Amino acid sequence: MRAHEIDYELFGDDLQFVEIELDPRESVIAEAGAMMYMESGVEMETIFGDGSESSNSGGFMGKLVGAGKRMITGESLFMTQFSNMSSDKKKVAFAAGYPGKIVPVDLMNYGGKLIAQKDAYLCSAKGISIGIEFQKKMGVGFFGGEGFIMQKLEGDGLAFLHAGGTIIEKELAQGEVLKIDTGCLVALTGSVDYSIEMVKGIKSAVFGGEGLFFATLRGPGKVWLQSLPFSRMADRILSSARAHGGKSTGEGSLLGGLGNLLDGK
Repeated sequence: MRAHEIDYELFGDDLQFVEIELDPRESVIAEAGAMMYMESGVEMETIFGDGSESSNSGGFMGKLVGAGKRMITGESLFMTQFSNMSSDKKKVAFAAGYPGKIVPVDLMNYGGKLIAQKDAYLCSAKGISIGIEFQKKMGVGFFGGEGFIMQKLEGDGLAFLHAGGTIIEKELAQGEVLKIDTGCLVALTGSVDYSIEMVKGIKSAVFGGEGLFFATLRGPGKVWLQSLPFSRMADRILSSARAHGGKSTGEGSLLGGLGNLLDGK
């Protein structure tokens, strides 16, 4: 096996983090800024690419290509490698930047490949290749909510995805169809067909409040869905801020605006 065999434990419920135990000389790769804590003996190194065999095989150019793929998906050019350089087992933990669940995925169980939305990746065992997956259908690219490009995780080890709200896994049978909000898709196996359809009826499209398009997933394969996409939460926060001029309305307070005056706001 090319990917390092790491052990892990999840903590928390709605605000989860993952603690990974590294044997001597084992490494884990993570998004920049995802580290929560690490024990003495774990060394941190900023790297080009994803640290996989395919990224390293081409030397500097291979690493540059790997970093370029991440730039296309809108991610940072750099990733961070955490390696246990001691002679004992050591732990390092990672957390995402917003509330949600962490989903551990063993790529060996899904043919060595998984397609995920570009913001879903949190960390993985060293050896997992993180590339790009171009959507074959133009409608998916322009109206899919996550753009024309998604992330492609390949390898034979563990990867950890993060998504908002509650996460649900659905196994689609051959020909089974599931229609979802475009932002609620977290990941899918390579066998699932993903397309975009427009909402039928002018009234539903304009006044339905669900947007003009939804995603259609057709089995066979497995999909992961999130109940609260970060984009939806951010839109609600921004909408509320604009409605109140960016100021607190004193909701839930007996003093309300008087309390703000007393606080000097």
